[in-house]
Amino acid sequence: MTETEWFAPWRADEHCRLWPGSRPLLISLPHDGTELPQEIADAMTPAARAVPDTDWHVSRLYDFARELGAFVLRPRWSRYVVDLNRPPDGGALYPGKSETGLCPTSTFACESIYLAGREPDAVEIRARVQRYWQPYHTALRESLAALQVRFGQVLLWEGHSIVGTCPLFFVGSLPDYNLGTAGGNSCAQGLQRNLEQALTQCGVEHAVTGRFQGGYITRQYGRPETGLNAVQMELVQENYMVEGAPFAYDEGRALDSQRILQQVLESALAHLEQ
Repeated sequence: MTETEWFAPWRADEHCRLWPGSRPLLISLPHDGTELPQEIADAMTPAARAVPDTDWHVSRLYDFARELGAFVLRPRWSRYVVDLNRPPDGGALYPGKSETGLCPTSTFACESIYLAGREPDAVEIRARVQRYWQPYHTALRESLAALQVRFGQVLLWEGHSIVGTCPLFFVGSLPDYNLGTAGGNSCAQGLQRNLEQALTQCGVEHAVTGRFQGGYITRQYGRPETGLNAVQMELVQENYMVEGAPFAYDEGRALDSQRILQQVLESALAHLEQ
């Protein structure tokens, strides 16, 4: 048996691609997709077709993780098609606070995504969940099950990014690194302390279980009592790219961020594998 033959869920299909690894770390990048099916794009405004609320370049940012032995799951489609980090019934993650929906109809800047009268109805939303949301979660669920059988203790790392100032979601500016563990419920306490210490040692501005608690994926899959730990990292985009169009990747800034993320993930893996 080769190093990855045991890993039956390995796949690449029309909806997502999963790169196999060799260690108990799966990096999920649910908002990295930028493509739009033509029939959905045709219903959108010209500005929305540029998918400005993408977690830009996070797959490039996390390129180093495959050398660490991480498994990496990346979607094809934009979050404007369906948000993979929202519950399939469209339930709120932050009741009483602003948040984007399962099939968002407005951008972070509160501009319409769809042409007048072209917003998806309930039937269309259910169809998108089946066609675009479900394949990613099937790959995620099967992969995590296989990793747990292989390793026991596993870390699901949700890689996200966002503009540093977004009045729709929060007041003022975010810390550079925002770690969410659903109030400590999606990750073992010892591992969370390890991650906090690693961020502190890196000397970066950070928050743990602050404005970002983690989305649906972190909350749904994180079951530390079974050995499955899930955390969400929300990184301010200015740390590795130019915020705003044309959303250019900044190699110099990105190298610093990659060094920090690698140090944090290596510390987490050492904790899991001890």
